[in-house]
Amino acid sequence: MTPKRDLIILGGGLVGMTLALAAARTGITSHVIDPADPADLTADGFDGRASAISTASWNLFGNIGLAKTLEPLGCPIDAIAVTDGLRPGRIDFRPEPDEGSLGRMFANRDLRLALFAAARQEPAIAWHTGVKAVARTRGAHGASVTLGDGRELAGALMVAAEGRNSPAREEAGIASARWDYRHRAIVTALTHEQRHDNVAWEIFYPAGPFALLPLLDTSDGRHRSALVWTVAEKDAGGMLALSERAFLAEAQERMGGMFGTLALAAPRMAYPLTFHHAGKITAERLAMVGDAAHGIHPIAGQGLNLGLRDAAALVEVLSEGMRLGLEPGDAQLLARYERWRSLDAFSVAAVTDGITRLFGIPGRLPSAARRLGMGAVQRLPALKRFFMDEARGVSGRLPALLRG
Repeated sequence: MTPKRDLIILGGGLVGMTLALAAARTGITSHVIDPADPADLTADGFDGRASAISTASWNLFGNIGLAKTLEPLGCPIDAIAVTDGLRPGRIDFRPEPDEGSLGRMFANRDLRLALFAAARQEPAIAWHTGVKAVARTRGAHGASVTLGDGRELAGALMVAAEGRNSPAREEAGIASARWDYRHRAIVTALTHEQRHDNVAWEIFYPAGPFALLPLLDTSDGRHRSALVWTVAEKDAGGMLALSERAFLAEAQERMGGMFGTLALAAPRMAYPLTFHHAGKITAERLAMVGDAAHGIHPIAGQGLNLGLRDAAALVEVLSEGMRLGLEPGDAQLLARYERWRSLDAFSVAAVTDGITRLFGIPGRLPSAARRLGMGAVQRLPALKRFFMDEARGVSGRLPALLRG
């Protein structure tokens, strides 16, 4: 058996590796286990998605030493425009000039490259890649994992960061509320004739939201945005099979021609959209973070940020407990983490699901009612401030790692 570490983190993706690095900054050691090869995860074309990193999540990256690497790679989100099918009555979220941006857009590949480079240099992280955890054991005195190559890893606490189909969650018998939206998100990147002015657009149609998210210009000066286009599952295959010209014509129509001539800047990929929310996020010697605990609709771009808040809260709970002489798997610490994160995660999940369903109701009357409500929000500064603080992730009680 290899030397025992504080944590066994199952999953070395964006949330799992951020957790390992944040824990290392406070002296907490970890084994990180991921069946994928990092070279595959960072290969061109593997993952064309981009993520909106909230203000609080950007503070986290800064506090674990990644700001210098990531700063030149992210595009600020200076405003968010929300509209019901480009009809009158939209909401414009734009903070004051001295408040900074609402977030930053990063290619997932760039985030992975930065996290993986930092992990390779961190002695507190033992990174086991290209190998699966074939057996997981938790008990009164610790946790252990047997790898596919026969090695056994030991730790005080097992952390499930394996994604939506978490084997550790299933083995713990933790029930989840779950459903399938029967939609797919078509993800790609576009270059366009007109500037995006760092504005993120969320255009709602009955078939699903159509999001345009600002990216940095290409090296040759072309303006660029990420596209997340939600379509019914029955239509996804046909949309992917469209010629490039036909696909761009459909996108142009839904954008109302606002960015001028379009071109594809990345392959088109499709991802199923589902919802799940675990009834508990802890068990004996087990804590769950990110999609292992809650998978939400990408409508507001909060999925990754929610997982990063989990990671920051867990590190704070564990580090404070360890300073008092408690071990990472102590039941008191897990209970505190459960209390801290459960309400926030449930609230975000419920709101995103409710918005998805609200804007999915077709018809002129529901559209008129929605636009009336949006117009009211537009005219109420206090309400707009509330929504902007939620988008930036700065509302409520924040872990220290999420503060500037």
